[in-house]
Amino acid sequence: MLQILFRSVDYWIVEKPAGMSFHAESEELGVMQTLAISYPDQSFYPVHRLDKMTSGLLIVACHAAAAAEFGKMFENHEMEKRYLALSAKKPKKKQGTISGGMAPSRRGQWKLTQDNENLAVTQFFSSAFQGLRVFIVRPLTGKTHQIRVALKSLGSPILGDLRYSGEGADRGYLHAYSLQFHWRGEMKSYLSLPISGEHFSSELSDFIATQFDESLLKWPGKK
Repeated sequence: MLQILFRSVDYWIVEKPAGMSFHAESEELGVMQTLAISYPDQSFYPVHRLDKMTSGLLIVACHAAAAAEFGKMFENHEMEKRYLALSAKKPKKKQGTISGGMAPSRRGQWKLTQDNENLAVTQFFSSAFQGLRVFIVRPLTGKTHQIRVALKSLGSPILGDLRYSGEGADRGYLHAYSLQFHWRGEMKSYLSLPISGEHFSSELSDFIATQFDESLLKWPGKK
């Protein structure tokens, strides 16, 4: 079920569950349609989206001016986003930056290329936890399937992401858990750890809080 975490006159922060599309698919309601039906007196404008398998935080603008402002923010890479991902495979490297062009591949997939056309840049840290690999991911660009392709390129496809050769699971283990940005002169920060999924446990949340303390992480190239 879609959850409303924050409301203002300019934007709402909602949490999308895994398995819900952003836009409607056949008879299934998407995020925007669900909001429109649930809050008929409120206008909503899409700002960014999450893949169907991905859960987590979304910004939805409440008027066109706010949508345009957020659009510029994303275009100028002024939105700080963090994702959590799990994999059953050990990565080729524990932390670093994955950079490359993104090009369509077969069966609805995307792939990394050696050129800079449609450039995707993804930074990450990882750590072992209970037989799995936990990733905290910072995308510096917002390309389709960017994180899913990046982790596959490391040899660590996301658990449950069958499209990119991940091992089978009860859900795709990718969650957008943090958003941070400036709005009207104030720093806004929103955080929501995942709660749905067999492997997104309370023990994992405790591990993330200690292992990936944002104040202690030194992101590649971060000043």
